This record gives sequence, C-alpha cells and structure tokens, in this order.
Amino acid sequence: MSRIGKKPVELPSGVSASLSGQTIEIKGPKDTQSFTATDDVTLAVDGNVVTVTPRGSSKRARQQWGMSRTVISNMVTGVTSGFKKELEIQGVGYRAQMQGSNVLKLSLGLSHDVNFEVPAGITVTAPKPTEVIVEGTDSQLVGQVAANIREWRKPEPYKGKGIRYKGEFIFRKEGKKK
Repeated sequence: MSRIGKKPVELPSGVSASLSGQTIEIKGPKDTQSFTATDDVTLAVDGNVVTVTPRGSSKRARQQWGMSRTVISNMVTGVTSGFKKELEIQGVGYRAQMQGSNVLKLSLGLSHDVNFEVPAGITVTAPKPTEVIVEGTDSQLVGQVAANIREWRKPEPYKGKGIRYKGEFIFRKEGKKK
C-alpha cells in the first residue's frame, strides 16, 4: 500500500480542479497546469479534495498511484506559491548576470562566456554576481533548469569552485603531498 497515494490532495482557497477523463486541470492564482494520468489509476475530485486510487494491484498500478498523487500535489503547490531553486557560484572571476529577460550570461573560467537561454514559464534572476535564482510553477522544469545551469561547471572537490545549490555540501579532498 502506498502511504503517499492514500493521502488526499487538499485544494486551498482560490484553487480549482476540473477532471475530464484521465486529465486533471488545476487553476490557481499564478498559473494553470494539467496532468494526464495513466490508465492504472483513477482520479476523483470531490469539492476541494482530489483523490487518487489504483486500478488493480499490479506493480505498475501501485507505482503510478503514489507518483500521480505527488505530481498533482506539486501542481497545487506550483499554482499557489511556486517553486524556487537557489544556486551559488564560487570561484575567482566566476559570475552571472542577466542579459535581457531570457538570457543568463555565465563567466565560468571557460574560453568563452556561456549564454544560457531560459525556457518559457521560468524566471531566472541574478541579484548578485555570485547568485542565481530559478523560479517557476512547474516543479520538474524548475529543477531541470537549475540542473542544466549547474552542469556548466559542477563544484570540484579540491578547491570547491563551481556552481552549487545553496546549502549543498561538497566533500573536499586533500591535494597532493610532497
């Protein structure tokens, strides 16, 4: 039995859900999102509560049960308050700045500056040259954009230089000994 799947998703005030077949659409103050569940689960909307139940007891149905409930819960959180990932840049000469509204310019010690195109639905800001904030209503897209930015220069274990998530611990290694 899925412990996550059993919990109903409560809709706060100002958020509405509409169901058509296997597709649920969540409307809130920030955005509107939709999710199409597989045929392994049944979705039900009762007033301000969304419930997900499995069809059968197959392994796939049980997997989709918890996953579908979590996706719907993330959609409700996204349309009400949104998601945010904060990145820190460490290293001499490493910096980030916004160019226009959808291009993030990164100077990361490469032979060229990196121009990162920000996808639609995501807001990226650089309040300081060493900070990047990724915000949006889609949890998966916010995490993917933050991971794509971090991929340009992951933190290395000897000096700790690179792009890291705020609060991330980097295991440090000792350098060569004479």
